[in-house]
Amino acid sequence: MPVEFAGGEAGLLSAWFLGLSMGLTACTITCLPFMGTWVIGRGGVRRAVILDTAAFLCGRVLAYALLGATAGALGVWITDVLAAGIGHLAIGIASILAGLYLLRPVRVRHACGAARQGGEAPPFLIGAALSLTPCAPLASLLAACALAGSAGGGFGYGIAFGFGAAVTPLILLLPALGFIGRQMTGERLWLARGLKWGAALLLIALGARRLLLL
Repeated sequence: MPVEFAGGEAGLLSAWFLGLSMGLTACTITCLPFMGTWVIGRGGVRRAVILDTAAFLCGRVLAYALLGATAGALGVWITDVLAAGIGHLAIGIASILAGLYLLRPVRVRHACGAARQGGEAPPFLIGAALSLTPCAPLASLLAACALAGSAGGGFGYGIAFGFGAAVTPLILLLPALGFIGRQMTGERLWLARGLKWGAALLLIALGARRLLLL
């Protein structure tokens, strides 16, 4: 059944609650294997974990906003595109690239060998790619955006949905995984390198598995 949000602030609030319903449930289960592996592989540096989590969430919000705008402008055909498996393709590519990114040679900047910057491209790409996974809340959002009948209206619903989905337990779980990683490695450079390589290979394997689902 088509979903139609009320106009104005009430409609945006409805979209936000719809995103929240997903962010607190399915989002965590789907996203944790990818982002949790990335955080462990990066060495768990506190600042990097925070920035990478922010990049991941920004990727999700932007993807939902663009999906909403597309549905508002062109209709619900985008739902069929997502159902055809484009999400698996995007997730597979993003995960493999993240794994390869971890394997790149970097200058060691502190005892654990992890870079400090954070906010790198792979978490952003993973967040955007994972937003292309078909689910009931996303289908409802796109139906409502199509009924809005404009790219602007769809963009507004999409970004409200994205901010709702950004309220996720991952905000707490990823820093917790980073803390565990720091406690495990400490000054043991060999273990930090082992976790980095293991995480990279796991991300590549997760990506390859997604591609095999096509």
